[in-house]
Amino acid sequence: MNSILNLCIALFVGGALGTGGADAATSESYPSRALRMIVAAAPGGANDVLGRLYAARMTESLGQPVIVDNRAGGGGIIGAELVAQAAPDGYTLLYSTNSVVVNPSLTRVGYSMKQLAPLSLVTSFPIAISVHPSVPAKSIPELVALSKQRGGMNFGSSGTGSTNHLTGVLFNNVAGLKNVHIPYKGAGPMMAALQGGEIEIGVSTVFSVIQAARANRARVLAVTSREPLASLPGVPPMAKFYPGFYTDIWHGYFTTAGTPPAVIARLHGELVKALRSPEVQRALDDGGAQSIGSSPTEFAAVLVEDFKRYAALVKSSGAKAE
Repeated sequence: MNSILNLCIALFVGGALGTGGADAATSESYPSRALRMIVAAAPGGANDVLGRLYAARMTESLGQPVIVDNRAGGGGIIGAELVAQAAPDGYTLLYSTNSVVVNPSLTRVGYSMKQLAPLSLVTSFPIAISVHPSVPAKSIPELVALSKQRGGMNFGSSGTGSTNHLTGVLFNNVAGLKNVHIPYKGAGPMMAALQGGEIEIGVSTVFSVIQAARANRARVLAVTSREPLASLPGVPPMAKFYPGFYTDIWHGYFTTAGTPPAVIARLHGELVKALRSPEVQRALDDGGAQSIGSSPTEFAAVLVEDFKRYAALVKSSGAKAE
């Protein structure tokens, strides 16, 4: 673990980002062709919806197409590997959640953080604990009692190793439950399964579940933010029942390590500009998300801290890749 952290820190202080010089001419002409935005999730979830909004705004701003390429599976591993192995020219972007720093603690991955250059942490999403309307529980205490009565229930997440998955594991641990994890390739497929009654409990971002909740196709029992959310009136935080229970899913952008610093700076500026657009802000507000837009250096500090935090959670919870 220490060796990986040292690699992260070495990257994040700038050593792996390139040094300009001969790259100056390339940076001045950037971008001269289409960009590929790898969204490490299936269509239909928050990453996909927001990724397409970012891509549309950046296409307008950059004057070149930004093409979304959904690469679900492996809790974001597939997408991260593609970007890690891409040419370091700023034409391949990764839009990922914090699964990118959780995965190395769960399983063997085909990338290291030294291969990814952070661009910006754009957003933080609270997580929701929801149930299918046929589940009789109307609150977290009722759900806990029902699960214990049944000897366990099933809960779906956007994939093994995702923060949604670990939130479900944490719920099991603090409440003494035996709920069984059902992984899906993204929030979209998981929400379809929840609304169809294929699973009893869904663990997803508020953004992903809120429309289903408003249409009475899912019932949100709690959120993992520290305070209640205006977008879900009457829904309590998990910390009300289990003090200190807090998780979130951040969304962030990366490109390939070794990309010229001037290109890194350009991409960061374009991402923040897209983040501040009315379309993206409306989507974030409606989903109860926090808009951030950090610098690459600030994002790097979050990555190092989250690597340590989630490694500890994985170890204490006993979570394993499935």
